[in-house]
Amino acid sequence: MRMLLQRVSSASVTVAGDVTGAISRGLLLFLGIEREDSEIQAAYLLDKSLNLRIFEDDAGKMNRTLIDIAGGLLIVSQFTLYADLRRGRRPGFDQAAPPEHARKLYDYFVKTAKSEFANVQTGVFQAHMTVSLVNDGPVSGCASNLWAKVAFPFFWAII
Repeated sequence: MRMLLQRVSSASVTVAGDVTGAISRGLLLFLGIEREDSEIQAAYLLDKSLNLRIFEDDAGKMNRTLIDIAGGLLIVSQFTLYADLRRGRRPGFDQAAPPEHARKLYDYFVKTAKSEFANVQTGVFQAHMTVSLVNDGPVSGCASNLWAKVAFPFFWAII
């Protein structure tokens, strides 16, 4: 699983002329799902996104989380995060999960996010979307399931 996070002043997703999700201050999260991903990776990356300290405190330091500022979380599925650009001129997507598997994990990610956080908005899975955003900073970050594959088993082993 890969996610690209962007701190935003505002962001929205439009599908066929209809706004399907919009937030003011918060995080825009693009989520790509790999063939071998599971709910473990989804839980790890969701926890990471909700608790990442990338919002400024009163002193101007990045010390606040999305939860601390009660911001919005806009989740957009994006299988192209798994584009392989190493050969030729057309990207390959062999590493991306098949749609059925990806939809299951995307739905799990969104459902879990909504159960843990109040202001969650989404795009539409497998739809052609127009994403509008105003970057704040800009502050962007990437995370992948490689972290979860290494960190989570170790985490559970020490509990």
